[in-house]
Amino acid sequence: MTTSVHPVDEKLPLGKVTALGLQHVLVMYAGAVAVPLIVGRALNLPPEQVAHLISADLFVCGLVTLIQAMGATQWFGIKLPVMMGVTFAAVAPMVSMAQTTGGQAGAGLIFGSVIGAGIVSILLSPLISRMLRFFPPVVTGTIIAVIGISLMRVGINWIFGNPVGPTAPSVPNPEHLKWLAEAQAAAGAPGSSLPPVPKGFSVVPTIPNPKYADLAGVGISGVVLLTILFIARFGKGFLANISVLMGIVVGGLVTAAMGLMDFSKVGKAQWFDVILPFQIATPVFDPILILTMSLVMIVVMIESVGMFLALSDMTGKPISQDDLTRGLRTDGLGTLIGGIFNTFPYTSFSQNVGLVAVTGVKSRWVCVAGGVVLIVLGVLPKMAALIESLPTVVLGGAGLVMFGMVAATGIRILSNVDFQNNRNNAMIVAVSIGVGMIPLVAPNFRQWMPHAIHPLIESGILLASLAAVLLNIFFNGTSSDTSAAVRAASQAEAH
Repeated sequence: MTTSVHPVDEKLPLGKVTALGLQHVLVMYAGAVAVPLIVGRALNLPPEQVAHLISADLFVCGLVTLIQAMGATQWFGIKLPVMMGVTFAAVAPMVSMAQTTGGQAGAGLIFGSVIGAGIVSILLSPLISRMLRFFPPVVTGTIIAVIGISLMRVGINWIFGNPVGPTAPSVPNPEHLKWLAEAQAAAGAPGSSLPPVPKGFSVVPTIPNPKYADLAGVGISGVVLLTILFIARFGKGFLANISVLMGIVVGGLVTAAMGLMDFSKVGKAQWFDVILPFQIATPVFDPILILTMSLVMIVVMIESVGMFLALSDMTGKPISQDDLTRGLRTDGLGTLIGGIFNTFPYTSFSQNVGLVAVTGVKSRWVCVAGGVVLIVLGVLPKMAALIESLPTVVLGGAGLVMFGMVAATGIRILSNVDFQNNRNNAMIVAVSIGVGMIPLVAPNFRQWMPHAIHPLIESGILLASLAAVLLNIFFNGTSSDTSAAVRAASQAEAH
């Protein structure tokens, strides 16, 4: 007597499962490496540490994918074809933290908030599915739209140059910098009567930076963008699915041909290295930052519920409330592991959920193979060093697409909202987006507010989330019918 095996649990031949797993990795690769590049450069970390962030991120992606797809004990893993990756929803809060406190000190604060949010997420996972009524499409769509809009600033700065640093629109006058250096030296000389230079004193940028919006860089970003658009338009099947990755590859080849890529760091990088905990910074636990990241994770986990239910429908494998809890608990565990290994919050990647629908391959062992591939890539430092060497202008063209698609996903979810018969929904969206734009447009709005609440209010995503939830309760109340919220979450591609 033979027992039939469900397609989700079917074990495919080694060659086939490896090829299909690699396909899953290629689909998610561009999104997976973008976050460590964004956050590492926002922290102004040295190139070798940014490269390590990329390696650690890929390693943890693979490790958490194995836990989610294979299952680990009775507590973790939904055992569906799920690929886990770092969520874009947490990027804006982390960049905000990095801009407030840079370097290893800022990295410690970020990793501490990630660990704290991971623990909170594990504890809250049984309750998340019951919170769906607070996240109807009008709330979820608004939050995801604000995430995309907030991230667009990152992509635009990649193209033209960052607002601070070596490619700022303005730079300090070299003569002023020379005078300040001489004044500091004189004030520090033995027996000097000059008062020391005040702590934090700096020269204001006053002269144009010729490197800002360099036409060659803008042209490279344009080539990347056009490549992505052409492949998306004329490519078929798998090639169309990896259009962003192919655009980055073409941009890298163009910059290499122009002599704009420095491969010295790739040459110095090791062929193999072990990823260990706390290699970049020791976590620092700030309650306000942990609360901020935890609220972001709640939104992310609401989206995960929708994706798990969508996968259940695609694969024909029913999932119970306990299964959902195990899947969400793994989101929290992955985030906890991410903080320990000095990376970021993790969740299920929706583009890979879409790939399951496109290919029709339902076996979770394909994602297990993908997880193994990610772990292997994570312990190859030369690969991470090559990605870190890419000029930001290459990432700029891809960033417009990746971050713009996040905003477009929010708009698509909002298109299913009833604005005609319920005019209050328009009020919810309008006010929430407006509140979310405050930190983006007026970043110094909080200067007279208590410093302790600055980390809580400097994230436009968090402000928009709170506004949308509270306004929806005020205007619409809460409904016990969660089907609309599930449909909205299953459409989310904000990762």
